[in-house]
Amino acid sequence: MMKFDRYNKQILRELQKDGRQSNIHLAEKVGLSPSACLRRVQELEQSGVIKHYRAVIDQHKLGIGFIAFVTVGLKVHTKDAQLAFEQAISESEEVLECHNVTGSFEYILRVETKDLLSYKSFHTDVLGDLPQVATISTHVVMESPKDARN
Repeated sequence: MMKFDRYNKQILRELQKDGRQSNIHLAEKVGLSPSACLRRVQELEQSGVIKHYRAVIDQHKLGIGFIAFVTVGLKVHTKDAQLAFEQAISESEEVLECHNVTGSFEYILRVETKDLLSYKSFHTDVLGDLPQVATISTHVVMESPKDARN
């Protein structure tokens, strides 16, 4: 089991802010020598704590102007129904996140489209066409004052 002292916690926080910073810069921020810092980052990567690095895209610059969280209830609660729904959703480019949750519905989706008309098309032609879907409820994002993905 890997140790999680203040250095590793600080390394993770700093890498979440900027995964492209140099090891020397990161080492300075966390108060370690560059070699000790690099060794810790490599341990975090090899152990799977750091899964991967990614680019954060400004969706507005790509023409994405509509974001919604969509709750979906299924008609039946079988493993086959869930797998079929998840497979269909994984093929949809409008769905950026899909979470299976507890409560009065089975899934929460983060959906991003060009505009309301594009969302209506997704709602009707994708979600509305899936035989597993019983209910759909859309919650339009007006603003995101805190978004850890950015």
